[in-house]
Amino acid sequence: MNEMLDPRKTFGEAVIEAAKKNPDIVVLSADSGSGSGLKDFPSLFPGRHFEFGIMEQGIMGYASGLATTGKIPVFAAIAPFVTARPFEMFRNDLGYMNQNVKVVGRCASLTYNQLGATHHSIDDVAIIRTIPGVTIINPGDPVTIKKGVNAMIEHTGPCYMKIGSPKMPVLYPEDIDFRLGKGIILKDGRDVALIGTGTVLSKAFIAARLLEEAGISVRLIDIHTVKPLDRELILSTARDIGRIVTVEEHFITGGLGSTIAELCSQEYPVKMKMIGIGDQYASNGPYEELLGKYGLQPEQIKETVIKFLNTK
Repeated sequence: MNEMLDPRKTFGEAVIEAAKKNPDIVVLSADSGSGSGLKDFPSLFPGRHFEFGIMEQGIMGYASGLATTGKIPVFAAIAPFVTARPFEMFRNDLGYMNQNVKVVGRCASLTYNQLGATHHSIDDVAIIRTIPGVTIINPGDPVTIKKGVNAMIEHTGPCYMKIGSPKMPVLYPEDIDFRLGKGIILKDGRDVALIGTGTVLSKAFIAARLLEEAGISVRLIDIHTVKPLDRELILSTARDIGRIVTVEEHFITGGLGSTIAELCSQEYPVKMKMIGIGDQYASNGPYEELLGKYGLQPEQIKETVIKFLNTK
């Protein structure tokens, strides 16, 4: 976990490599190409890049239209502005019409840290997962960002991928088996299941190591695809272990923890603890300090898990 890479640059490189192989890929921008890691795309593919300025609602409709012609539109911009701002268009133009459009929210979760609540996307999973048929991808390291890009382009149907902004550690080898809708077990254990996603997966990874050092056996799971959820893995974990802690840089309401709780409550009820952001507007400030404010640093995750295990 030593190498640190820029997730936006990694994402942009993956899209460009995919576009070299597939002439149907087009990129749409809301005055955000450079910030999304796609600054070289217009010069490499001048006929396949469309700049609209700041009109995300209109871009959704345009992307839907391009998809009807057989193109594979990739629309990347600041996360709240491709989810909350154009939600009706996302729901109607992409979801209801089942269009093959790939929407990518960059600087997701709290990673637009200095600009505050208007630029945080800590509700995006909650709102987008209500749209039938939309796949939601939340990769937790640069390797799975690349693999996630390729997987969503190969997948037919609307997708939403969220990526952060700060450099993130490499957690996986290049040959990791990545499949949409299938979680990855990073570490197996018997005392508690620690399930992470996205930007804070690396924090859960460190927390699992700290817990192991404290004598607690941890099954660490990466749920990189929040929808469709890996039902088989979640339910087998619930049966095997019986205690689940989720870690996400998102509101507790409606996020990964809620998704897992909805499944388990109907199929195999277990004790759960959800680590995330409560019912409040998140603050602004240095990113690592923000994570600490909301209990998302490794030592905090460790202490929360221990307290959870000690409750009856």
